[in-house]
Amino acid sequence: MPRRILALLLLALVVLPVQARTTTARIERVEASGVLLRDVVVRLRWPPGAASGELQVAAARIDAADFGYHFERVRWQCPLARTAQGHWRCEGPLRAGDHAPMRLALDLSSATTDAELARGAARITLQRTSAAPDATRLELSRVPLAWAQALVAQAWAAGRLTGGTLQGPVLIETPAARPLRVDARLVLSALALESQDGSIAVGDLGARLRVDYRQPTGAAALVAIDGTLDGGELLYGNTYVALAGAPVQVRLDLMQRAGGGWDVPRLSWDDGDALSLDGSAALAGDGALHRLDVAARSRRLDALPARYLSGWLGLAGLADLGLSGAAEAAVRTGAGGLATVEARFEGVSLRDPRERFRIEGLEGDLRYAREGSVDSELRWRRGQLYGLRFDAIRLPLRSDAGTLRLREPATLAMLGGQVSLEGFTLRPAQGDAGLRAGFGLGIDSLDLGALSKALGWPEFGGTLSGRIPSARYADERLDFDGGLSIQAFDGRIDVDALSMERPFGVAPTLSADLALHDLDLLRITEVFDFGSITGRLHGRIDGLRLVDWTATAFDAELHTERRRGTRQRISQRAVQDISSVGDASFVTSLQGRLIGLFDDFGYQSIGIACRLENEVCRMSGLHSAGNGFTIVEGAGVPKLQVVGFNRDVDWPTLLERLAAVAKGDVSPVVD
Repeated sequence: MPRRILALLLLALVVLPVQARTTTARIERVEASGVLLRDVVVRLRWPPGAASGELQVAAARIDAADFGYHFERVRWQCPLARTAQGHWRCEGPLRAGDHAPMRLALDLSSATTDAELARGAARITLQRTSAAPDATRLELSRVPLAWAQALVAQAWAAGRLTGGTLQGPVLIETPAARPLRVDARLVLSALALESQDGSIAVGDLGARLRVDYRQPTGAAALVAIDGTLDGGELLYGNTYVALAGAPVQVRLDLMQRAGGGWDVPRLSWDDGDALSLDGSAALAGDGALHRLDVAARSRRLDALPARYLSGWLGLAGLADLGLSGAAEAAVRTGAGGLATVEARFEGVSLRDPRERFRIEGLEGDLRYAREGSVDSELRWRRGQLYGLRFDAIRLPLRSDAGTLRLREPATLAMLGGQVSLEGFTLRPAQGDAGLRAGFGLGIDSLDLGALSKALGWPEFGGTLSGRIPSARYADERLDFDGGLSIQAFDGRIDVDALSMERPFGVAPTLSADLALHDLDLLRITEVFDFGSITGRLHGRIDGLRLVDWTATAFDAELHTERRRGTRQRISQRAVQDISSVGDASFVTSLQGRLIGLFDDFGYQSIGIACRLENEVCRMSGLHSAGNGFTIVEGAGVPKLQVVGFNRDVDWPTLLERLAAVAKGDVSPVVD
């Protein structure tokens, strides 16, 4: 826009005739100060003896290539008159193509040229002097940032200005033998911009900036930006920055590459104790990051989640993560991804508000190198995982050929036992491959009573032991090789095919197969308040799937097996509970009249199965019994049989029945 004003001013100075009734000049090409006008027509009508005339200027096309502006069918018409000071003044509407008209006013003298371009409340004023013909001074007032779209597109083709205004002085120097230069001191209000794909965006940003732009002829552009950001939001890929509250000091030096994109030999970001950055970078033509070499420091990690990390934490399901302490890091990335990291942590604590995990007193160094070998060590004072507290741990690490690994096994005390971490490896995302991790896990004699209490389960005894020789994390999925063996209820529960998806993300999902071996039914029924049953329980739960810790699928079968020396008795209360949960009835012979006289009964076998799918549990038992299925096969006198008749049970309804059993709110049904 300023270039268009300058070109028209030059035309007025060159071709202005004042003595003719009507004078017309046609000029094929006019070039001045980097602006090219084609097919120019200047017409002056000045009746003899009149105090003023009418000036008309038209150009088929105006190009200001250095700034990216191009206009077609430009027309300006105004009344021309001489002022008392001997200046020539002309003011009238300026039109270009089908765009809304603006108002252009010129004041010309032998020593100065003044102009003002306006539309509504927006103003651009211009001053030039004959003593410095290569220098143009502009003053911007409430100018829409959209007017600068062409200039932004010169530096960033994918960028789109969508809102905001700016004001302040601008000096444009266009010397023939030196680079074009723009020196601006601007105040930006409510700046809004975005890339074509939406991966980069700025919203409602306020700023006070000094911009120094230089464009050598035939060479790459140079830009220096220095100033203060105040409020607003920024998005770069998954990084979301919210700047409400405190101002941020910024400095960027940029050099445009001949093949496209920008080198950033200096970048500086000063957000007080929250975050300071110093370094350099390289950007592709679309704004994508090609290289980064930066040193970062935060003396107040508690400010980072809301101000800088919410985008990344949200992806991991940790949007409300609590941080405290201090940290500093030096990070370098290249074409292949992360190259080196050197980080130091001081008194850092991490706290998940949903109490999924907590780590307190994190200290030490973390070093990573894609090439070569480097050692470091982390340690923390204590922590908690899903309500399970653990003690201090020391993690001696080594980065070797791009993989971070434990130099030796690490152990921590938990629930009266010990957990060992072995063979830990971590490989950061490189190229198209995402983050990869692996480890082995040893669990020795964890107290199941303490575990059940911490998880809010009915409290029962026993220990948890086992070894997972290998586990792998990739693409938000954690897969375990090997299995766990749980010593509980005087028997054993084996856990295999264990895996987790999004372990700390949204709707974490766990899958596993369980095998039950020789469990003491009396201990189980005592813990779960399910009447009283003696005997030994066996069975399986295949394809177990928990979504956000709620069962959504499994194929379960549980049954009793005789064991020498073990009585098989079932109490009246247990019969009632089983019949209630299994939607079953007592089926009796003439002995039925005696049932109410007994506290417990002998049984031959118990069996029940449920295949859960789409919130429906497909029920079965020991064997078919007419239209139903047998759950309890009695033995002795009186002989008792419990039969289920509804093979398809709504899963939420079944859970309600289990809850009623826990409250003792059941009654038998006798046929």
